[in-house]
Amino acid sequence: MTEKAETANPFEQRELEMALIRSRMSKIKHKIAVISGKGGVGKSLVTVNLAVALAKHGRNGKVGVLDADIHGPCVPKMLGMKGEVLQSGPPGVFPATGPLNLKVVSMGFLLPSDDAPVIWRGPLKMGAIKQFLSEIVWGSLEYLLIDLPPGTGDESLSVLQLLPEMDGVIIVTIPSEVSQDVVKKAVSFARKMDTPIIGIVENMSGIVCPHCGERIEVFGTGGGENISVEMGVPLLGSIPLDPRISTAMDAGTPFIAAQPDSPAARAFQAIVEKIETFTEKR
Repeated sequence: MTEKAETANPFEQRELEMALIRSRMSKIKHKIAVISGKGGVGKSLVTVNLAVALAKHGRNGKVGVLDADIHGPCVPKMLGMKGEVLQSGPPGVFPATGPLNLKVVSMGFLLPSDDAPVIWRGPLKMGAIKQFLSEIVWGSLEYLLIDLPPGTGDESLSVLQLLPEMDGVIIVTIPSEVSQDVVKKAVSFARKMDTPIIGIVENMSGIVCPHCGERIEVFGTGGGENISVEMGVPLLGSIPLDPRISTAMDAGTPFIAAQPDSPAARAFQAIVEKIETFTEKR
């Protein structure tokens, strides 16, 4: 990323940053953040597959993904984009291009190696988020999905504050009670930030045994539905467990493209249709 010239007046610097952000974001029709209260629920997996599904709906080259997980960026791996770099020019910094011409930006493109840690405190992370939003030349997009890190800390707070016009957030959970308890905090967080909640996605929602056909509820049942009823937010859908998901994502192939006729891929497609309905009404 480029370094900003310092101004003598912090207020003027902030106004300049916000003007740049408004200019870049004005070319993006719909902006959606994907969040969770805790890690390990498959939030990045959901983000990547929703982005690919949106692109497959006649939006080749019109969908972007911002991997805003500063400490644990994994979107490049999931999209088969490891080793890509961001190119810069006079207008700013350009996203890397992934499957279906997805426009992708990630801290993973800026690290010297896969095992290089990002050891940053809050102000540095907030600065990186501002640069992602103000310096990236996204161009004209229909959808930008922002994959936020777990919890309700610096990165999530920065994005929602800097993008008050955001269409809304998608909140990812798994069925377990532990996940439900923490994800409710994410619902409350979005409401405190006056950000619309598009709905809940329940990931890892049971698995069907390939040998006997019996459904096994690995992490319990009803987590997404319980949150939906208790917190008064829509349940967008439930993604079943499928061992092929991990295999595909490790290979850098979005599952929805690798297994388009699977129950999990069909669930992603149904969720995307609900997202499209939500955004079209705004």
